[in-house]
This record gives sequence, structure tokens and C-alpha cells, in this order.
Amino acid sequence: MKNKFYQYIQNLQDQICAGLEKIDGVAQFRQDLWDRPEGGGGRTRVIENGSVFEKGGVNISAVHGKLPDSMQKLFNVGEADFFACGLSLVIHPKNPMVPTVHANWRYFEMYDDNGNVIQQWFGGGQDLTPYYLFEEDARHFHQTCKTACDKHNPEFYPNYKKKCDEYFWNAHRHEARGLGGLFFDYCKATPEMSMENWYNFVTEVGNSFLEAYLPIVERRKELPYSAEQKTWQEIRRGRYVEFNLVHDKGTLFGLKTNGRIESILMSLPPHVQWVYDHQPEAGSEEEKLLKVLEKPVDWIAL
Repeated sequence: MKNKFYQYIQNLQDQICAGLEKIDGVAQFRQDLWDRPEGGGGRTRVIENGSVFEKGGVNISAVHGKLPDSMQKLFNVGEADFFACGLSLVIHPKNPMVPTVHANWRYFEMYDDNGNVIQQWFGGGQDLTPYYLFEEDARHFHQTCKTACDKHNPEFYPNYKKKCDEYFWNAHRHEARGLGGLFFDYCKATPEMSMENWYNFVTEVGNSFLEAYLPIVERRKELPYSAEQKTWQEIRRGRYVEFNLVHDKGTLFGLKTNGRIESILMSLPPHVQWVYDHQPEAGSEEEKLLKVLEKPVDWIAL
């Protein structure tokens, strides 16, 4: 399974990068290959200063070795060997009318002293973080997620949407990071779902990513915007940074397993502002977004 999934994310990285380069039309991804001293490595691809994308990364990694002490405590296990691979991406557009997007699909194994697999699971998801609210975009993104989920289980979309709303919650700000999407973790074999079934589901979601995001980019990338709207985008990006550094499990896992720091922090936007006690004007489009972030919305029902 680990070889099969790693092959899949290598191919998916190629497809996603090609799709993003095409819609940008100017910038291309820079590639860095890296090795982890304890075992494994990855392929980092970053796009910068394009006509559409200000900064973005589409990274894959496959790391293995001894489970660090911090992760032993998290999983409540003793010493063990592990393998983890995944694709993680974050795209920060130039135009504040285009939303930031994040996605991740990953696989994990843990072994006993004889090298036998004793735990294995999939995780992942995709979520949208706009700076200005276009309900049409939110519905499209969520409908694409639901369509992928429904092919496998009608309960997946409502369950994993709820988990996404709960996970991407900036608790110290009492607001959502964005409009959500899907989030699933610790997807293990059960009598109803084999690991092969989980592989089929996770890859279905991965394959839906470009369909979920690129039509939104196409609709919004040429819209005019003001300097004030760009400032708002940078203020909201600050909340994105706060979530990634305070709450995000993937970022913390990378930091605690001696991951490559440049790859881990590629998710951070290039230009950010923290303005003291910033409050948008009453009745403004900026305030409209903040109101939506106070409570999860059923976008499919709208």
C-alpha cells in the first residue's frame, strides 16, 4: 500500500502543478529534491511571483525511521518504526478575489520489532479560504467535495465537512479559518472499509482537487481590486499564519520529526499584515466575510 500510494501522489503532484502553471500562464514551479537524515526525503515544488499566484507550494514526501518521542506520546506507544508519505499544497493567489486553497492527502504505517505493520491509516482533505465571499464559489467547491464522497459513502461528506469545520477553527480568534471542505484522519480498515477501499476514496478526493479549485480561479483572477482590498487580504493572511503555527497538526508533525523546514513553512504567504484591533466597516464586504466565519454554513443547501 505504501508504494502504491507514494506512486499515486507523485503522479498527482505532476498533474496539479501542470494545471496551476497553465492557468497562471507566466510562472513555473521550482523543484527541490531533499533527503531527511533519519530516512526518506521529498520533492518540493514552489511557484512564486506569477500573474495569478503570488506564492504556492505542492510538496510530496516519504519519511521513515524511529518514531520520535513526541509522536510516541501522541500515539500512546513505545519505541516503534514508522513510514509516512503524503502530498501537501497551499496556494496563495495575487488577486484578493481569488481564495487561498489548501489540500493534503497522506498515509501512515507503524511497525513492530519484526517489521510487521501494526497500524496503518489514511488522512487528508481540502479546504477553501477566501478573502471576499462569493457564495457561488463556496457551493461549487463543496459540491465537488460531496460528489467525490458520495461515490463511496453518502455519510462521508456530512461527516468530513463537520470535521473540517471543527479542525480549521482558530480557537484563539473564535472564528473559522475559511469556508471549510473536507477533513478526515485515522481512516483505518474496518469490516465495512478495507485499506483498498480507503485508498480508492482518498484518491477520488485527490483527483477532484483541480475540478474544485480551478474554475473558481478562472472566474475571479481578472476581477479588479483596490489597494484597500489588497490590505484586507494581507490582514486575513495573518490569521492563516496563526492557524498554521498554533494549531495545524501537519505543521507540528513536520517540525517534531525533523522535517525540511523550507518545505514545511512553504505554506506561509509572502506578504502579511497584523494591524492592531482591525475592524472592518459595518455593512462592508469584509464584515460580511467575518459574519460567515462565525458559524459553519451548509453550502450545498443554499
